[in-house]
Amino acid sequence: MKKRAILSVSDKTGIVDFAKELVDLGFEVLSTGGTATAIKDAGIPVTNVSDITGFPECLDGRVKTLHPMIHAGILAMRSNPRHMQQIENLGVTPIDVVAINLYPFKQTILKPDVTLEDAIENIDIGGPTMIRAAAKNWQDVAVIVDPADYSKVIEEYKANGEVSRDTKFRLCGKVFDHTAAYDALISNYLRKQRGDSPLGDTVTFTYEKVQSMRYGENPHQAAAFYREIGNQDNTLDAAEQLHGKELSYNNINDANGALDVLKEFGWDKPAAVGVKHANPCGVGTGETIYEAYMKAYNADPVSIFGGIVALNRPVDEQTAEELAKIFLEIIIAPDFDEKALEILTKKKNIRLLKLPQCAKANDESLLDMKKVAGGLLVQQLDTKLLDGELKVVTDRAPTDEEMEQLLFAWKIVKHTKSNGIALAKDNATVGIGPGQTNRITALELAIKYGGDKVKGSVMASDAFFPFSDCVEAAKNAGITAIIQPGGSIRDEDSIKACNEAGIAMVFTGMRHFKH
Repeated sequence: MKKRAILSVSDKTGIVDFAKELVDLGFEVLSTGGTATAIKDAGIPVTNVSDITGFPECLDGRVKTLHPMIHAGILAMRSNPRHMQQIENLGVTPIDVVAINLYPFKQTILKPDVTLEDAIENIDIGGPTMIRAAAKNWQDVAVIVDPADYSKVIEEYKANGEVSRDTKFRLCGKVFDHTAAYDALISNYLRKQRGDSPLGDTVTFTYEKVQSMRYGENPHQAAAFYREIGNQDNTLDAAEQLHGKELSYNNINDANGALDVLKEFGWDKPAAVGVKHANPCGVGTGETIYEAYMKAYNADPVSIFGGIVALNRPVDEQTAEELAKIFLEIIIAPDFDEKALEILTKKKNIRLLKLPQCAKANDESLLDMKKVAGGLLVQQLDTKLLDGELKVVTDRAPTDEEMEQLLFAWKIVKHTKSNGIALAKDNATVGIGPGQTNRITALELAIKYGGDKVKGSVMASDAFFPFSDCVEAAKNAGITAIIQPGGSIRDEDSIKACNEAGIAMVFTGMRHFKH
């Protein structure tokens, strides 16, 4: 019996050559719509599906292949005599190759002016039905959803007259990967259109691989980087790497942390952020990007070594000269001028990432996810800085300068691992105490790193003070004002201690734990 293939693709890459190879191997090629036209125009024999089904395409192409003459040909098990007798009695010819790729739903919803109606019309029905059917009957049918697999199928037919069982099983798996991602994309799009919570009874996400990695957090762990599907132009996957080695797992994690801090400052004034091991280690703003970077660097020259620097202005020659003086893993900026690139590309291993929208705020619809053994924690991304009015709770209110520095420090402590403390002065960090088991230890660590610069600085704490010991330590170090969430049953102790020390204290009513 002559072998039969059905080809119907939206992505026509390689489809004409594939059809020609199949015909040369003795296949009858069935097709529909634009795919049939492309094959026919190339002078290759092709049979329209309507000629097989005896039923015309209808409903503006919504119904083409949904017919027993097609699906019985795909699903009939060759090893089952009853199946083969039935299709013979029904006049159905088995279909041995199914090459389908689906309506471009993703490309459609990524268009800025897409309507719901356009999106709905690009939900494929017949395509998923055929490839799922072919994948279910994988022992007998070679099903192809990726043009990269055309050559493998042709190669095996030429060599053996058949596609191997291993290849067909691999192709079967690709189908269900493909349809799972396709359906998840549709589901999430429609949920957003309805305004439903993303935290439903079940959740399914789809991501596309950006790159494989040599290893993960440690050399014995396999890893890869995947991008979220959507119009995000301010995230790391949108960056253009201009120079340097491939990004590692830890590079990407830390660089994402640097971008998150930078986005707190937006575009208002030049800002520079240094991050080491996912914690901010030096942050500064200034009149120029050079001044901002020097403030960030001088905040902690030791910790920033081997770290990541993110800037919200293009890198110029003067800034590049300073950046080149120390070892850095990554520099992220909206752009690099010609002289800056000339200077920085002399350093072989440094990664230079161009991300024009690097300081653009994160979209509130983004989700924050953390995998735990046996489950997944999902929450809204922490895109707020404050929620409501600040409350001065001490006899002395902060001066205008102190309030500016308190808000600066509050932006930093938001992205510091809990328990976290950030000290700031002159629009630069003075000392940061991240990830400690208690707040007094975090403060002592920040004071230690700040040294002589601590006197006259202000302090931000990511959560309330349970005791007055932090105030005592702040007083002894010369800290003049404190910002914290408040909300402890011991607040009065802290307020009293601040009043006695002449320290101004402000409550935000909002905490920023980061674990």
